[in-house]
Formats: sequence, structure tokens, C-alpha cells
Amino acid sequence: MIRRAEERDIPRVLALLRQVNMVHHLGRPDLFRPETKYNADELRGIFSDPERPVFVFADGQDTVQGYAFCILQHPGSALMTDILTLYIDDLCVEEACRGQGIGRALYEHVRGYAKQIGCYNLTLNVWALNESALKFYQKCGLVPQKYGMETIL
Repeated sequence: MIRRAEERDIPRVLALLRQVNMVHHLGRPDLFRPETKYNADELRGIFSDPERPVFVFADGQDTVQGYAFCILQHPGSALMTDILTLYIDDLCVEEACRGQGIGRALYEHVRGYAKQIGCYNLTLNVWALNESALKFYQKCGLVPQKYGMETIL
């Protein structure tokens, strides 16, 4: 049920991208436009990039009901240690399918993939407005690594 995203998945992935972006747009219209993060051409490039694996959860009819966009990061610098990190750039489950374990299955699949390829850690960002996502990730065992803060001028 979980596999790498393919070009044929683009229409469903775009629909899910719209859903997740609307959560952000409705919560922070000052920051988020009511558009998708990527377009079809960008998705084609991402799906073929080995440094940006995308996993999808497909149901029995092979309809994509969720996805996890990931990015391999090599943050070594003079200050930071040279570790391999898998960053979850975006994880979304079809609104009508939430609460059925799809998000957890995607997360666990990504976690296993990260271990398999030798990552030191798995990271992600959660917008403060998305309390349900924050609670979900806490249930998965993630803890804060850093805080991003703002003041609106």
C-alpha cells in the first residue's frame, strides 16, 4: 500500500496538496496563498530526484490517499556534525480518510526508510496553527528540536 510516487499519481497528489495548503491558508492567510506548493511539472522533477523521495499510500483501487515528501539533508559544516538527516517536507492524508492509521503508516514507512539508508535522525516542521498535526507527531514520538518564532510588524 505504500510505494514511491509515480507520474500517474500527480493528479491525486495535487488534490492532497490543495487540502493541506488550505489548512495553512485558512489559519494564516497573511502567509499562505490558496494555491499548491508544487505544480505538475515540479512534481515530475521531484518524483525522479533520489535526494527527494516521495512516498504515497494507495488504497485497494490504487488511489492515493496520502503522501510523505522527504528531503535528504547533509548539514555538515564547521559548526554542525556531518550527519545524514531525512527531513519530512510534507505529510498529508486525504481528509475523509484521517483517523484510519494512514498517516501513522506513512510516518513509520519513512522512519524505516531513513534507518535503512543510514540517517542519524528524522526531522520535520509543524506550523503552530496546525494543532492536530502537532498532536499526531507527538504521538509518533517526535520531540521539539528547535523553535521558530516571529513578531508581526
